Amino acid sequence: MGQGHSHAPPDSRRRLAAVLALTVAVLVVEVVGAWVSGSLALLADAAHMLTDVAGLSMALVVAAISRRPPTDTHTWGMRRAEVLGAAAQAGLLLAVGGFVLVESVRRLDEPPEVTGTAMLVFGVVGLVGNLVGMSVLAAGGREHHDLNMRAAYLEVLADALGSVAVIVAAVLVATAGWSRADPIASLLIVALIVPRTLHLLRETTHVLLEATPRGLDLPDVRARLLAHPHVRAVHDLHVSSVATGLPTLTAHLVVDDSCFHDGHLATMLDDLQGALDSDFDVAHSTLQFERSTHAAHEHDTHP
Repeated sequence: MGQGHSHAPPDSRRRLAAVLALTVAVLVVEVVGAWVSGSLALLADAAHMLTDVAGLSMALVVAAISRRPPTDTHTWGMRRAEVLGAAAQAGLLLAVGGFVLVESVRRLDEPPEVTGTAMLVFGVVGLVGNLVGMSVLAAGGREHHDLNMRAAYLEVLADALGSVAVIVAAVLVATAGWSRADPIASLLIVALIVPRTLHLLRETTHVLLEATPRGLDLPDVRARLLAHPHVRAVHDLHVSSVATGLPTLTAHLVVDDSCFHDGHLATMLDDLQGALDSDFDVAHSTLQFERSTHAAHEHDTHP
């Protein structure tokens, strides 16, 4: 017993395609800049942008796949692809962060010669490109509730922060001749990327493990169902998320035997599903009504 709802996510494909094209252009500029200046920080930012290209490409594919309608094989459509795409992007970011960390430590011991002026020019170009990309993604409004879009936004934000670090290091190299500013800036980029990436990875893992959505108190849900005058017990209560913004609930409700004879069940279903939607923002629920004698057919392992 459930309610019919549209499961299609917001269409973010145009924004992602525009940012992907912009990121490819900035990547080419930064690779040239790293080669001209010899900057590790600029190369680290370019390497990060290479993963952004892969991540944004993945996000674009996921945005298209996740809009496919439900089928007999995939009854939720492909909404879960959003979460898988975000997890893959987080993995890419962590891999790049590890590489830059190792290379930065090595260069602290033996800092190579870096051309500060060229590093500064290309760092500014990268920052401008990142800021434009962030503004395009931010224009999506509610799309930032989508883990796939949040991962894409995080990719570009991390790039922008990396570009700022490159610019600061370039100024120090050009004005003070302090060559260690370059690997230090690289370490700063890692410090900015990794915590946000780990947070994203925790969120995607939370969804993939079908844990109770954050912010939803399961005892409160149980109490709300039990508050109905005809509900005697609640068991097999499960709440999880298929994807961002798509929490689902299933529960078995033991109700008065009279409800199966006097027509209460239809009204109860409307009341209880309406309460779950309005009180807990769970619009997709499946409730099974049972007589008290049905308990003998239930498994003891379910809460």
